[in-house]
Amino acid sequence: MDGFSLPYLTAIVIVVSLFWYFWISRTSKKEAHPIPPGPRGLPILGYLPFLQVNLHKQFTELAKKYGPIYKLWLGSKLCVVISSPCLINEVVRDQDTIFANRDPPVAAIVITGGLDIVWSPYGQYWRDMRKLFVREMLSNRNLEASYFHRKNEVEKVVKSLNTKAGSSVEIGDLIFVTELNVVLSLLWGGTMDKKIIDRIGSEFREVMSKLVDLMGKPNVSDFFPVLAKFDVQGIEREAKSLLPCFHEILDSIICERMKTIKSGKSEDGRRKDFLQILLELKEQEDSERSINLPQMKAILTDIVIGGTDTTGTTIEWVMAEVLNNPQVKGRVQEELAEVVGLKNTVEESHIPKLQYLDAVVKETFRLHPPVPLLIPRLPSQCSIIGGYTIPKGSSVFLNMWSIHRDPLFWENPSEFKPDRFLNDPGNFNFNGNNFQYLPFGSGRRVCPGILLAEKMVMHLLATLFHLFDWELPEGSEKIDLSEKFGIVTRKRTPLIAIPSPRLDDSDMYA
Repeated sequence: MDGFSLPYLTAIVIVVSLFWYFWISRTSKKEAHPIPPGPRGLPILGYLPFLQVNLHKQFTELAKKYGPIYKLWLGSKLCVVISSPCLINEVVRDQDTIFANRDPPVAAIVITGGLDIVWSPYGQYWRDMRKLFVREMLSNRNLEASYFHRKNEVEKVVKSLNTKAGSSVEIGDLIFVTELNVVLSLLWGGTMDKKIIDRIGSEFREVMSKLVDLMGKPNVSDFFPVLAKFDVQGIEREAKSLLPCFHEILDSIICERMKTIKSGKSEDGRRKDFLQILLELKEQEDSERSINLPQMKAILTDIVIGGTDTTGTTIEWVMAEVLNNPQVKGRVQEELAEVVGLKNTVEESHIPKLQYLDAVVKETFRLHPPVPLLIPRLPSQCSIIGGYTIPKGSSVFLNMWSIHRDPLFWENPSEFKPDRFLNDPGNFNFNGNNFQYLPFGSGRRVCPGILLAEKMVMHLLATLFHLFDWELPEGSEKIDLSEKFGIVTRKRTPLIAIPSPRLDDSDMYA
């Protein structure tokens, strides 16, 4: 054996065989579960220079080339885009725990401190905050108890529109103030001074819209974390500059509520409002359930933004689509006349019977989902989706805008056809069980405010169409339905319409 002993040679063969086995095994695994395909992009920058304004539409076009799951390198961040119901099922159901984390942009961290319900990581803190929010503010019992406040705000809208009959009205502004007043009434039980509410409403929309836009704006700091400290685009700077005004408004809300609590005005046998509960938890410094002021403000930020910006945007889209389709408006008003009656105003008890209006709202959510890519998810460990490896820490987008317009699942998907939701309404609810239709998301991170949003959207729309006729301003034959993409997708041009009283009974408008 020329100096080589048999045992030594055997050992070499075993070592080489083991090395070969592990190398083949590793290679096979890579081939069995590669990362998804996708466009190459440029060195260092990846696909970042090629991003377009309407990201949801661009992602849809890329899916036609690379399939229902593909990757994009945006700077140093690996992003995965999914646009298939069966693959989304794997993410939000089969592996929901793994994908339950969020990927908050720098702007969101600045605005909320990462302490809110939307952006905080999945864990005990998030579970406690979400449970508190749902139990104390959005339970069926609390929503029923607060019906008076919602009805009161709808009546204010009717009175306001009656004074503006024959004049142009910007729908977005009108709805925002109404939704804000509803949310604030839910927060503090309607005990706030009207002057304070009016002042808050006049200041809040502009600040909130800017903050929401900043959270959805592509930011170099998010794609190159090593550059975050330089804040190349100034997004972090702008968010910080808006915060003092935003927090000043929140502080005025908190201080005013504390005054009423200390004065004993709120202790009149009514259920505690959500703000009072938060304030009491803040005072329980030794309790495990206690919260601090930054946490409190973060939760209030979620409630106010989520309850006004997205809901108001949705109502504006519904109004735009209905006014763009006169036959749809006619059917909506015929149903209202039959269910509500021409001598009655709309009550929330009428809502379950308004099946066609419900279909109109669902069709609007299909064509204009408020958050078209949902909130990005961040897998907590390496995972396999659709036979592809999704590395830990990837940013995962679920392109619901694409699925909602996919001809594989929807007949004539670009057309506004509410009738498609009349045959099987139970299969197309907002609970996140039908993966072809997820306007509010699904799984653990599904939007917690669905029930309130549904009540407010339906009640307000039913009232607006029952009590008023709506016309477009002279010279406006068609409504511009183009979108302005962001974390919340709004109409590019505000909807302007002219109301006129539709029913004869003047007491309904008083």
